[in-house]
Amino acid sequence: MKTHLKRQQDIAEKINPDVVISNWKDWKWQVKHCVRDIATFEKLLNIEFEPEEKEALKSTLEKFPLSITPYYLSLIEVEDINNDPIFMQAFPSPKELIVSEDDMHDPLSEDKDSPAPGITHRYPDRVLFHVSNVCAMYCRHCTRKRKVGDIDHIPDKYIVQQGIDYIASNPYIRDVLLSGGDPFMLPDDYLDWILTELRSISHVEVIRIGTRTPVVLPYRITDELVSMLSKHHPIWVNTHFNHPREITSSSKEALRKLADAGIPLGNQTVLLSGVNDCYRILKRLFHKLVANRVRPYYLYQCDLSEGLTHFRTSVGKGIEIMENLIGHTSGFAVPRYVIDAPEGGGKIPILPSYMISRSTHKVILRNYEGVITSYKEPKEYRPVYCDRDCEECKLQLKLDDAPEYRSVGIAELLSDSEKTQSLIPGNTIRVERRSID
Repeated sequence: MKTHLKRQQDIAEKINPDVVISNWKDWKWQVKHCVRDIATFEKLLNIEFEPEEKEALKSTLEKFPLSITPYYLSLIEVEDINNDPIFMQAFPSPKELIVSEDDMHDPLSEDKDSPAPGITHRYPDRVLFHVSNVCAMYCRHCTRKRKVGDIDHIPDKYIVQQGIDYIASNPYIRDVLLSGGDPFMLPDDYLDWILTELRSISHVEVIRIGTRTPVVLPYRITDELVSMLSKHHPIWVNTHFNHPREITSSSKEALRKLADAGIPLGNQTVLLSGVNDCYRILKRLFHKLVANRVRPYYLYQCDLSEGLTHFRTSVGKGIEIMENLIGHTSGFAVPRYVIDAPEGGGKIPILPSYMISRSTHKVILRNYEGVITSYKEPKEYRPVYCDRDCEECKLQLKLDDAPEYRSVGIAELLSDSEKTQSLIPGNTIRVERRSID
């Protein structure tokens, strides 16, 4: 089996015999030499697909294009290529053309929840801001497969400014998540301009950036990029490692640079059939992440996007994995397992059941070992009465820097100052029947 360094050398020489290590570690060189066709893929890895397999792959590429950085390509182990987790995430499969009746073009309703160009506003105090349609690599499990390879460009300042204006005009937005595409595929000066504009908005407290470059293009994390980001604290960066083999010396160096600059790092993993649907794989990944100062943030159930059926696991598999993480390793090494609900329902946490039963003053619990125990609640507890009418509250809450706005969802039902008694979906048969009556 070739070492990773030897595979890098072989691939670099096939791309250009005169290439030197400085070329390989130049992120722009990597992007320029992304593998975008089957013939180049075969040449660089010294493999050959069967003719009928090539025909099926060509049909897949007509709908879902191919793009792999030479760096990420070098992580593929060809000895068992069809079962290789890197290969499965990067190379197309004819299974992507299988569209089930449950698949959706835009499963999270990002387009419907877009009040301004580039903005998805789903939660009360935060927005998703699409600032780039360019990715370092086309991941086969992408939830935005509808956009992959469609318009591979960077929105101009006029378009981005409309998103910034929307954020500025809504004072309850305190958290902005830059997404795409990949924001780190923007030129440093353009990203600097966006961050400067957002930082000038007084009610924006936190800016987050979602990126997969530390995984598929770690050389993008340059000293210049990190220095620029450091001007705009607090900046948070969430990345996307799915398998422990993705954590290499190069990715570790990229993470080190970001962490040393005081940037908190999180990771969002997608649960993928055949790639990481094993608690031993994920536990090893999460341990390697925390060793590199990255907090496992989310473990996502694979979305209902078109072409992802073969990647989806059962929710039961996710629960099984969480059973083997909670209590079995450090709490900060355990992500939240969530389903991003269709139709813009947002992230719903899914956990094993730990509370078995309850009575008036006692709850019955079980732990990860199966130990069943009880917790006795205080008999004399007198809750402080709160009608959640915050504007009329006389308590010394000292919330000058945390203004509250109209309650939403379950909080609305809990609030005595709101008149809503029930949350009823608007398209039920019962509601339709009312309108007829």
